[in-house]
Amino acid sequence: MTEALTVDQPAATRHVPERPPLLAIGVLIWLGSDLMFFSGLFATYFTLRAHAPVWPPLGTHLDLVQAGIFSIVLIASSPTYQLGVWAIERGDRKKAKAWLIVSFLMGAAFIGNTLYEWHDFLSKGYAPHTNAYWSLFFVMTGVHGLHVVLGLVAMLFLLGRMSGLKGDPGETNVYQAVGYYWHFVDFMWIGIFSCLFLLKTG
Repeated sequence: MTEALTVDQPAATRHVPERPPLLAIGVLIWLGSDLMFFSGLFATYFTLRAHAPVWPPLGTHLDLVQAGIFSIVLIASSPTYQLGVWAIERGDRKKAKAWLIVSFLMGAAFIGNTLYEWHDFLSKGYAPHTNAYWSLFFVMTGVHGLHVVLGLVAMLFLLGRMSGLKGDPGETNVYQAVGYYWHFVDFMWIGIFSCLFLLKTG
């Protein structure tokens, strides 16, 4: 008869469940609270939109093509970052750094376009005080842009951490945690872009 395992079994032979890194747990909790914040912005948007006979207001001109191109650039940075995650998990730090740089440049290009759009709209007389639509436009794109910038800063710190020839035990966990944040930021932009550029009434 096979003997039942007891608490006296040597530690080396016991199965210890793998625990998720505390950093990943912390980031996911933070993203949960961030999701609530963005949900408030979306609730405000749909409340104002529901009471407007025409949305966006007449005279609103948006460059859907340009915004769409840079939206694709940002969203595509999620797969490129994930390729880096898989590379670092395999121990291929060279490819991981390369994909991290690619993702950083794509995010930076998106921010560059956001700043250009803001300058262009302001020069045409569209400002946060123009009407409810433009208030939401600048708040939603501004808050999201700030999140993108924070993600880019995190990538720079990660690149600095990976500048050595050899990695450290926590390097993979940090790479994964930044990835959770970056995927969240990209996902949020899909909703914001759809609200501001695609959904119309009237």
